[in-house]
Amino acid sequence: MKVYIFPGQGAQFVGMGKDLYNESAQAKKMFEQANEILGFRITDLMFDGTDEDLRQTKVTQPAIFIHSVILATTLNNEFKPKMVAGHSLGEFSALVAAKALSFEDGLKLVYKRALAMQKACEINPSTMAAVIGLPDEQVEEICKTIDDVVVPANYNCPGQVVISGSIAGIEEAIVKLKEAGAKRAFVLKVGGAFHSPFMESAKVELSEAIETTNFSTPICPVYQNVSTKGETNSSTIKENLIAQLTSPVKWTQSVENMIADGATEFIELGPGTVLQGLVAKINEEVATSGMQ
Repeated sequence: MKVYIFPGQGAQFVGMGKDLYNESAQAKKMFEQANEILGFRITDLMFDGTDEDLRQTKVTQPAIFIHSVILATTLNNEFKPKMVAGHSLGEFSALVAAKALSFEDGLKLVYKRALAMQKACEINPSTMAAVIGLPDEQVEEICKTIDDVVVPANYNCPGQVVISGSIAGIEEAIVKLKEAGAKRAFVLKVGGAFHSPFMESAKVELSEAIETTNFSTPICPVYQNVSTKGETNSSTIKENLIAQLTSPVKWTQSVENMIADGATEFIELGPGTVLQGLVAKINEEVATSGMQ
């Protein structure tokens, strides 16, 4: 059973989508539509910008979303998913690909989300760290011992968890995690503590926009980061999308549930190959491939 998965922030690269723009009239039309919706030529930054340009949350998130959704759209009749899922931001791409959201509405929400998250990062300086080589439960317990706010943010695959929190809290956590036997624990180059209480202001801002946007029943179940289950009810999908900003991305659990529900082949649509690698670490028996 085929599953399509969509990457999140961090998958971007200079030149992303350029070949797609040049080779497909359908793609070119959608890229230009995206430029109009956003009010600036994001394609210039995607195709010929700098790494620094693409690292800005307000650019990164819509760029990855646009690239991923256009890839799914250009597959036309070949795109017949039985399930879809996306990692963090990628959940919006998955929802549009599954026809729960229009491309225009999805892009508007993603851009609003990006701006709100960037603003939240500026209000409360914070950060994230990757932890390699410890069981999830041990990382969770160590987070609870930190005086400042430090929480699990991404359950990426067994032995790989990302934590979010205050700068001081993350520094303290890294020391404790290494003492506990982590193979590696290091600060990530991100704007702030995504998927943590530090994103509460962004959650409030995005909540109203999501509530007032029209969502349809998707053509297949969407396995969401918060619930880890295949969702088709539009009200539930909205609730999970809102909760996602301050809740951990349960990618490991979502992939395990998709496999339990019959998934045998995972196809990543969007820049990079990060999700293919994570799926292979979660279950090496399933097939993985990608398009970018």
